[in-house]
Amino acid sequence: MENSKNTARDLFPGALEMMILESLRRQPAHGYALVQHIQQRSNNLLQVEEGSLYPALQRLLKGKLVKAEWTVSPSTNRRVRVYQITKSGLLHLEREISSFDRMLEGIQMVLGPQKRNAIS
Repeated sequence: MENSKNTARDLFPGALEMMILESLRRQPAHGYALVQHIQQRSNNLLQVEEGSLYPALQRLLKGKLVKAEWTVSPSTNRRVRVYQITKSGLLHLEREISSFDRMLEGIQMVLGPQKRNAIS
């Protein structure tokens, strides 16, 4: 039943986008900074690959939930694309967090203490 391609780090659809938007709510950032922020905030439980990050950023750009502009990084002197959340991105994030909270509450009810106590 277990698929070797699935790991404990697999995310549900929309989770990465929510984490990107939440990170950008704090401050605008380029891709590598987003990866670092998510990794640090999750105590290294989540590691976002470029192959997931940049398609998610493109979906957010297409949905006008973020905007981006090219600039030169002062630390590397290289061109980087800095992303910033939009007003519609903020509204979308609030709706998604609310929906996630309701879903998590339901999951916790199903997996609640009764189930854990039955195993012990």
